[in-house]
Amino acid sequence: MSNPCIICVAITGSVPRKENNPAVPVTIEEQVESTQAAFEAGASIAHCHVRNDDQTPSSDPEKFARLMEGLKKHCPGMIIQLSTGGRSGAGEERGGMLPLKPDMASLSVGSNNFPTRVYENPPQLVDWLAEEMLKYDIKPEIEAFDLSHIHQAVNLTKQGKLKTPLYVQFVMGVKNAMPADKPTFDFYIETLERLAPDAQWCGAGIGPNQVVLNEWSIAAGGHTRTGLEDNMRLDRDTLAPSNAALVERTAKLCEKYERPVATWQQAREILGLKGV
Repeated sequence: MSNPCIICVAITGSVPRKENNPAVPVTIEEQVESTQAAFEAGASIAHCHVRNDDQTPSSDPEKFARLMEGLKKHCPGMIIQLSTGGRSGAGEERGGMLPLKPDMASLSVGSNNFPTRVYENPPQLVDWLAEEMLKYDIKPEIEAFDLSHIHQAVNLTKQGKLKTPLYVQFVMGVKNAMPADKPTFDFYIETLERLAPDAQWCGAGIGPNQVVLNEWSIAAGGHTRTGLEDNMRLDRDTLAPSNAALVERTAKLCEKYERPVATWQQAREILGLKGV
C-alpha cells in the first residue's frame, strides 16, 4: 500500500552561519532560491526562519512577509511553515508573524535544556501562541523535545486549544535534551499512537543524527525533516552543498524503503490543509 513520506526542509534556522557552511541561505533571495531547489528535489514543507543583515535571527513580520511572497511565487503549492522558536525573539514577539496566515507554524509546548541555555516555553506563552494559530487557521507542528511534550499536546487538544488531528515532530539529538535513542524513538511512536491515534508524526535529528532520524522515520512509516538548519554536512568530512542535496539524500532513503516522496498535493491532503 502506498504511504507517501512528507519531507520537510528546514532551510536556515537561527544558528548556522555562512562561515560554518557557505551554502546556508541568509537573505530572503537566497532562502527563496535554496527552497525552490529543495522543492524541486522533493520537499513539500518549508520550515522558515528569517535573519538580519548581520546573520543574527529575527522575528520581523515584514521579513517573513517578503519570504512568504517569494516562496508562493517560486514554489507554488509548497506548504509554508513559519517558526515561532525562541532564539529569534522573546514572549509574544515570537508569534508576531502569525497574522500572515502561513499554512503551518511550529509550536513548542514545553521547556527543555538546550546546549547552553534553557529553551523557555511557559504555559501562558504556549496558550497564547495556540490561540493565535486557532484564530488564523494555522496548523501547528508540535515540536516534541521531550516525552512530556507529547502528553501536553494531547492535553491541549482536550482543552480545545489545539485542533485535531495533531502533527507532532520528534526532535532528537539536541545537546542536553533528548538524544537520538532508538528505544525512546519507538516509545514516542507508541505513546502518540495510544494517546492520539489519528495523529501524524515526523522525525528530526540534529547534526549527524539527521540521517539517523531520517532513516528511522521513513522505515517506521512516518514523515521526516532535513535541511541546513539542523545539519550542515553530508558526512564528517563533507559540507552539504545545498538544502536540495540533503533532500535528495532523504528521497533516496524513501526509495530504499519503497515509500514514495509525497507531492505537495499529497502532503496537503495528509495534513488536512486546504489547497492553493
